[in-house]
Amino acid sequence: MSGGEPGSESLTAKAEAAEQRLKDASEAAAAAEQRAKDELQALESELESQRQAGAEELERLRRAHAEELDRARSEKEEAIAAAQARLAEIEAQAVSAEKRVEEAERRAAESRTAESPAVPPLAAHADVEVRARESAAAWLRGQIEAIRREAEGR
Repeated sequence: MSGGEPGSESLTAKAEAAEQRLKDASEAAAAAEQRAKDELQALESELESQRQAGAEELERLRRAHAEELDRARSEKEEAIAAAQARLAEIEAQAVSAEKRVEEAERRAAESRTAESPAVPPLAAHADVEVRARESAAAWLRGQIEAIRREAEGR
């Protein structure tokens, strides 16, 4: 075949054009695949940074919560210690008041036994004093019980 056939040239041109289109399509597909890989990598990177930020925020919140619990626990312990100290103080006052009442009762009993008809005002005064001390001691006992209930409630 001499000089090539016109159909053959046309077929070769078509084959070359088809080959070029195939090459272009392959390059476009490769570029699209690379863009997809790049985008996927960027998304994975963003996801990882978001996950890391979330984990850091969660840890910050955990620490803040733990600090708040420690602070509340410490405040509660301080309040209990203060209440216990106040209770001990009131108990000491109550013991002292009870001793004074007992002493007043003892003196009143002694004065009643030693009392003569000539000194009734002294005995009356001692009775009033004893009742006042008993009343004070009862009030102090009530205060102690109230503080104990308050301390137990904390």
